[in-house]
Amino acid sequence: MISIQNLSVEFSAKSLFDNINYVINKKDKIALVGKNGAGKSTMLKIIAGLQSPTSGCVARPNDITISYLPQQMVLNDTLTVIEEVSKAFSHIDEMHDQLNKINAELQSREDYESKEYQNLIDRLTTLNEHIAMEESENKEAEMEKTLIGLGFKREDFNRPTAEFSGGWRMRIELAKLLLTHPDVLLLDEPTNHLDIESIQWLENFLINKANAVVLVSHDRAFIDNVTNRTIEISLGKIYDYAVNYSKYVVLHQERIEQQMRAYQNQQKQIQETEDFIERFRYKATKAVQVQSRIKQLSKIDRIEVDEVDTSHLNLKFPPAPRSGDYPIIADNVGKRYGEHQVFDNATFTIKRGEKVAFVGKNGEGKSTLVKCIMNEIPFTGNLKIGHNIKIGYFAQNQAQLLDGEISVFDTIDRVAVGDIRTKIRDILGAFMFGGEASDKKVKVLSGGEKTRLAMIRLLLEPVNLLILDEPTNHLDMRTKDILKQAIKEFNGTVIVVSHDREFLDGLVEKVYEFGDGKVKECLGGIYEFLEKKKIASLAELEVSKSVNKPEANAKIITPPVEQSSTKLSYAEQREREKTIKRAEKKVSEAENEISKIEAEIAEIEDKIASGDVDSDIFNQHAAKNKQLENAMSLWELASMELDELKTKLNNN
Repeated sequence: MISIQNLSVEFSAKSLFDNINYVINKKDKIALVGKNGAGKSTMLKIIAGLQSPTSGCVARPNDITISYLPQQMVLNDTLTVIEEVSKAFSHIDEMHDQLNKINAELQSREDYESKEYQNLIDRLTTLNEHIAMEESENKEAEMEKTLIGLGFKREDFNRPTAEFSGGWRMRIELAKLLLTHPDVLLLDEPTNHLDIESIQWLENFLINKANAVVLVSHDRAFIDNVTNRTIEISLGKIYDYAVNYSKYVVLHQERIEQQMRAYQNQQKQIQETEDFIERFRYKATKAVQVQSRIKQLSKIDRIEVDEVDTSHLNLKFPPAPRSGDYPIIADNVGKRYGEHQVFDNATFTIKRGEKVAFVGKNGEGKSTLVKCIMNEIPFTGNLKIGHNIKIGYFAQNQAQLLDGEISVFDTIDRVAVGDIRTKIRDILGAFMFGGEASDKKVKVLSGGEKTRLAMIRLLLEPVNLLILDEPTNHLDMRTKDILKQAIKEFNGTVIVVSHDREFLDGLVEKVYEFGDGKVKECLGGIYEFLEKKKIASLAELEVSKSVNKPEANAKIITPPVEQSSTKLSYAEQREREKTIKRAEKKVSEAENEISKIEAEIAEIEDKIASGDVDSDIFNQHAAKNKQLENAMSLWELASMELDELKTKLNNN
């Protein structure tokens, strides 16, 4: 369908693509992958016809339609949401205009037997068929379905687009692109401004309704679910895999290992040949063999191993200072803007050391509650911040708040204090800003580099409560993995606001869902939360079906209650078992910690009894007893939580 032929691109004498060839077929779902700066966005622009290659070409049929969603775009703010989205159907108006022109021309002509007249009739027929096909679908219903799928509410449809944030306006542009049903859809980081539910809706749309798709995304779960082909861009070349991203990762590693083995074998062969030539170069009896080996050596096609990025991001949060047992206690917390109640009656407790996620559609109050916790905005209800809490806050727009006119080094130098100022170069090197990179101006950095720089500022002071609002936007997959591991190893409390399912998976143990003005607690990880939502949605669907009015003369058959409840309780049972196991694990860990501390206290007391004492031993004994008290408190809390769970589940 689209053929990329001998494509080369150079920037400042540096080769970005070197003689690349591949074809985009109908129904291909392609993920473009590669490290930052490899040329993924440039490739999309070239396919879209917005940028020209240095050499080579992109062959497109004349009748093919291509739609492109860039990461950043200039948006129109003069219309309402529905008026802007209806532009997706402007081609139908254009076809009607063409139809009117042809009809007018036919009425003025009398050369009925000519070839030109027949061509006009053929064009008229084709246009009528296309218009009939396009208008057979209900445009209003399609627009409504798409906008609601992307997170809009019906009351938003007639609001001016100027009232929406940049992320929501990007959704409007995405809705327009999807409604045009192009032959090829090019998407550059489409999930950056979407919540989890909208991402899942977009996944289903791209899988079931879209034609060919080429996308760039750092959301691993999204590209895994959508794509069936992965094209890796590396050092100006491409490697084409007919698999999704997860399978590509395995095949990519195998390819590098095979290249390395072949390279090592060839190097061994070359070395042996060169040794033979050197040894017998001056022996007349071996002259023929030496010349043969020289020719053989010149004909060898040297194997190159793809450059492996050995730069390593060293990310580790400082140890968390000791805090109270309950960093955050919320009691009937609410927030209202004028007539709009964002959320109300939010009541929950976050315990020390817990890692939790705030999820839900955009605009439902996730970032708003974070601002309440930070005491940046007024709110109703009671919100208690625990004893000795030191908060590290990464705001959603943190990277954009950096001063673009100063250097990377100066950005950190201006906030660093004390001994840390002598270690700025080392810190920047650990974050891949070593050498000349530290002298770059912030404004020339990529989105991912700005996010890394903003993260450094967060690490300059030890904290025990991390609040991260969309920390993975613009980060590549490798950096996200490193950040995820650093958060897992952090011994403080963490709140993560994120729509990235793969990032949250295995990281959080509790999810707070924001929606319909409420904040609901869900024990378990992100996929357990999504599974519960699916079960709840199905249950609601069954209820709505059962209350529909039956047709006349139809028999009303009541489904066996026991059977349906058995099916539902089976799914719930798995969830309950997991929840109880997690609670039991906490109790067991607390008991082990108590046993360990008691053994250490017994050792100290034995030393005191034997007279083997020093000046510090009584301080050690007091400190261990204090540890034992804390451990007992944790055990009591864990035991209470387990008992409450068992009681609650038994009552249900």
